[in-house]
Amino acid sequence: MAIDGGTYVFGSDRGRLRLRTGRAGLGRRAGHDLTIEASRWQGRVSVDTTEPASSSVAMAVEVNSLIVIEGTGGLKPLTAGDRAEIVRALRGDQLLHTVKYPDIRFVSTHISRSPDSFAVHGDLSIVGRTRPITVDCAMIGPRRVRGTAIVVLSRWGIGPYSVFMGALKLADEVGVEFETELAPTG
Repeated sequence: MAIDGGTYVFGSDRGRLRLRTGRAGLGRRAGHDLTIEASRWQGRVSVDTTEPASSSVAMAVEVNSLIVIEGTGGLKPLTAGDRAEIVRALRGDQLLHTVKYPDIRFVSTHISRSPDSFAVHGDLSIVGRTRPITVDCAMIGPRRVRGTAIVVLSRWGIGPYSVFMGALKLADEVGVEFETELAPTG
């Protein structure tokens, strides 16, 4: 199911990007595991079939487009007010500093494994800090790709979102999942 060489675009108009959080702290049973979706993100991939390791990927996620779409677990259901409060904290100075850092960016450094199941190694920039990360990907259709990664927030200097004087906080690891169609350019 390998893809032809060339340049492709992808993003929110052709797929979805979700973040999955967990809970930590003494009050974790009271909180929710969150599913957060980015409604505006885009990227570009250049596929080199003669030397696949030379292929490249770049993408950006607009932090202001992050919305809470689901909260599971907890002692009570997640309300619209809870969602709004979480989004304010997520975009604000406590976590992602949207005013100063409006985008989360990823730029690949190299790609390894096979054309159907591959790892994209690169640099992820969040809140002005850039750290290496690996995204595991698989082709699931002729031009459709699915990928996952784990982002450990503390590696980017992001402290956990917490409530109840720190008794309930967002877990340090956030799962990232995406699925998108690659659309050829030109």
